Amino acid sequence: MAAPVGSKANPSKYDCYPDLADDEPYFVIRADDPLASALVELHAYIGAGQAGAAHNKLAEIMELTRGKAPRPSDSPKYRETFAISSAMEHWRAAKR
Repeated sequence: MAAPVGSKANPSKYDCYPDLADDEPYFVIRADDPLASALVELHAYIGAGQAGAAHNKLAEIMELTRGKAPRPSDSPKYRETFAISSAMEHWRAAKR
């Protein structure tokens, strides 16, 4: 059986790893994250300009997280996620 598309063994034809600059920040969402597929769909809907579908997917994500305790704001993983986001913003600004 072939490995699923988007996996290490069967990268997507749009896989970005070979094209990443050495200093380019990136963020990986793995399939074992319960929100992974919904977050990827949300990204696709936003990129395609499908606001209604994006809104619905975001509502689905919010419902999935409703019963879970939030990650504490002092969590190292939480802080690193925001640090990566900030690094992405700065990296793009420096490329302009």
